[in-house]
Amino acid sequence: MRKGVFYAVAAYLAWGLLPLYWKVFQEMAAWEILAHRIVWSVFFVALLLFVTKRWRQMKEAVSTAKERGALFLCSLFVSANWLIFIWAVNNGNVMETSLGYYINPLLNVLFGVLFLKERLGKGQWTAIALAAAGVSVMTVHYGRVPWVAISLALTFACYGLVKKMIKLEAIVSLAWETLVVAPLALGYLVTLHVSGTDTLSHVAGWQIALLTLSGVATALPLYWFAQAAKLLPLSTVGFIQYLAPSISLSMAVFLFGEKFTNVHLVSFGLIWSALIVFTVSTMRKKPVPAQRPVELAIKKEA
Repeated sequence: MRKGVFYAVAAYLAWGLLPLYWKVFQEMAAWEILAHRIVWSVFFVALLLFVTKRWRQMKEAVSTAKERGALFLCSLFVSANWLIFIWAVNNGNVMETSLGYYINPLLNVLFGVLFLKERLGKGQWTAIALAAAGVSVMTVHYGRVPWVAISLALTFACYGLVKKMIKLEAIVSLAWETLVVAPLALGYLVTLHVSGTDTLSHVAGWQIALLTLSGVATALPLYWFAQAAKLLPLSTVGFIQYLAPSISLSMAVFLFGEKFTNVHLVSFGLIWSALIVFTVSTMRKKPVPAQRPVELAIKKEA
């Protein structure tokens, strides 16, 4: 149990600190950072697969057309999620990314109702209503929809929904998801280099070194999460997941100087209330037989 908590905290701590990591490459375009992240993730995940002797699972993962189609969609959704997150971080919207990952669990539940015919209790419907009210407050006051938050939550909810179609270990799944788009990412980087428009040649050596570690920053927290999910009840992992957006929100306000107004307080307050109601109502449900853990979050992830 203690070991599982350690893995879970390590995973969500790493995901919560990702904005700090991407800020290092602020002078680079989000598309270029994303391309590097994909390419270096392929290399690092391949190393993990070699060390853990899981190459055979790679072939088994795409044995049917349904699995190949699902992995293709997963690749598109997670790439879009990463791109939006990186862009938001480097354009002063870290607070909105935290909002997105606060509402994501509730959107996952709503997707379960809409697409998987799952049934919710009154408490869970109340939580969804509170979260919707929180987003509405920000939309009405600022005259615009918090599209970063909604896009992050939506792409990741779609990713989670499609993931239910396939049963793969986290690392094997990430390997295919990055491998699918790796040719595009590599081609994009080569095109930038040939045209002389890449920014890699204009950044410091230590930044280049950190960029090559983006694969580690992507895959290692996912590996920690997978280990935690094996050792902990799903409800415990679900509770710890709020650590990541809480860290991001704290950094947005106290480190990056983003304004946290009274409107933000009301909006986030409604969403925090929604999460409390959701967590309590979920914990009151009758226990269900043990099953393979569902992947709650991948930072994303971000």
